[in-house]
Amino acid sequence: MTRTGGFQDDDFWTGFHDFLFSEQRHAQAEELLGSSPLLDFPAGSRVLDLCCGPGVFSVPLARRGHAVTGVDLSRPMLERARQLADATGAKATFVQADARAYEAPGEFDVVLNMFTSFGYFEDPADNARVLRTMHDSLTPGGTLVLDLAGKELLARRVTPPKVVRRGEDLVVQTDTVLDDWARLRSDWVMVRGERVTRATLVWFVYSAVELRRMAEEAGFERIEVFGGFDGRPYDEDAERLVLRAFRPA
Repeated sequence: MTRTGGFQDDDFWTGFHDFLFSEQRHAQAEELLGSSPLLDFPAGSRVLDLCCGPGVFSVPLARRGHAVTGVDLSRPMLERARQLADATGAKATFVQADARAYEAPGEFDVVLNMFTSFGYFEDPADNARVLRTMHDSLTPGGTLVLDLAGKELLARRVTPPKVVRRGEDLVVQTDTVLDDWARLRSDWVMVRGERVTRATLVWFVYSAVELRRMAEEAGFERIEVFGGFDGRPYDEDAERLVLRAFRPA
């Protein structure tokens, strides 16, 4: 049996890669970029994909002609992103950096943070700092799109445990509410042949009201919250919490 650490542990991202970034996840990204009004950016936009992982959004955005920079802390994930870009002929830049420390003041028209890649730092001030990084990276008038599983949505599906099978491999994910719904702990168990791998992630979860307030404190304006990439309201039928906001012009 092996055990990996949290989100800063490369062993987690490589060990659970096939479950986290399946072919279905890549296909979903392609579909969203082709259909979502929230992801319809002007031609040639300068896009920062913060916490880009293996390039699920970075690469198809680059193929669409945008000037894309993908930033991630994980070297193995960035290497996968570069390989995907090379294999598809996409031109993108990939940078290894901590989201709290990355600096590119005013260089981007769009900042993306996708698939619940926000809230993983233990100190709440660090998560707020990431939002300020997003703000400061935008040109005046630039757009932030931040996508996560909102607290209201998680409350509907935190139990029972989730079981996913891919071929002969099996993953069981069990979520536990912490600190009066301030955080969530997710325990993962992967069975691959005779090998069992365990991992634990803990992250802050946010309601729409909490996330909106944080965006305001980071300096954003014209903040909108949607329940999906089709622009639906964030209500009882919401599928995601998607926040769109703008750096003041």
